[in-house]
Amino acid sequence: MAEMLGGFQNIPTPALINVYDQWAKGGWGAVLTGNVQVDVNHLGSPFDPALSGEYIDAETNKDLFEQYRKYAEVSQAHGTPAIVQLSHPGRQSPRGAGRKGLLGSTMAPSAIPLDMGAGFVQRWLSWLVFPPPREMTQGDIETVTRQFVDAARLMADAGFSGIELHGAHGYLIDAYGGSAANRARFVLDIIAQTRAVVPSTFCIGIKFNSADHNSSSFEDTMTQIGLLVDAGIDFIEISGGSYEDPKQAEKSARTVAREAFFLEFAAAVRERYPTLILMLTGGFRSRAGADYALSQNACDLVGIGRPAAIDPHFPKLLLDESVQESEAQLHLNRIPVPFWAKWIPLAAIGAGAESIQRIAKGMKTIVPL
Repeated sequence: MAEMLGGFQNIPTPALINVYDQWAKGGWGAVLTGNVQVDVNHLGSPFDPALSGEYIDAETNKDLFEQYRKYAEVSQAHGTPAIVQLSHPGRQSPRGAGRKGLLGSTMAPSAIPLDMGAGFVQRWLSWLVFPPPREMTQGDIETVTRQFVDAARLMADAGFSGIELHGAHGYLIDAYGGSAANRARFVLDIIAQTRAVVPSTFCIGIKFNSADHNSSSFEDTMTQIGLLVDAGIDFIEISGGSYEDPKQAEKSARTVAREAFFLEFAAAVRERYPTLILMLTGGFRSRAGADYALSQNACDLVGIGRPAAIDPHFPKLLLDESVQESEAQLHLNRIPVPFWAKWIPLAAIGAGAESIQRIAKGMKTIVPL
């Protein structure tokens, strides 16, 4: 999730830390943060926390270190490990999001703009929202790799338990390369260089897009996962979709009822790589849904997003044995999309509206009607 609480300075603000103070008290098995962008020039939203320059060490970057030390301390104050999601949005960085400015270009493995639809209005609005990307050079690749490694070192120094590389939803390290090996090379370099500079106990995971069994990319995806396993990845979070094709937005009634959006793919990964720790995310709203996914032996961990934004203490409800199965859930209906939003070329708009800002202010959250 993106909390959008980094303010105009793109730092862990008191409001952001207040949110994690509530989640730290919620009884979660682990807390996985929202996006922390590795380059302040390229943001997913104007208010993402981000690194504004090179991180040398805690002494040289005192202010930056102290901001994230406080973030880690509060997030883990009640014994819950906190893992920071590190991201680079690539070509999915909107105009005005980041210090690249309104006219600055995004970057991508190739200079192909986002395709949000075939209509004239969609094409024009897509160009208006997302500037056409420039093709990355070898220097760009090396710079972004260093930025991820710098960010990981900062999080380790600050006291976080680990990081998760955002390699899904069309973000930069998801979109890189051509063949299966080339697509994995970028992230494999990041993992290898990060391992060399963080403690052995520091967790490194990745958020990874699922693939349909019948798609031509299925075997390539399995090959990439095998390369990640060989690299010593600690866990993989299975998700799906991108801005062009948000797979979580449209699901069959059967899948929605079962709650686990990507269960079949997780089961296929488990069969191929039985020792890999898998986290399944997308759609979980109840104890029954989480129990079902775990009972299928398709995952080891269940990720819960939108309910956490409504009820920071949601695990206490799920784990309370005195609460009946039918009551151990949170009903979240679709968010009404305003008429103007239907003209914006973002298929993902309305897929979820969080109330994280209300948590930050100590206000009661509102369940969508």
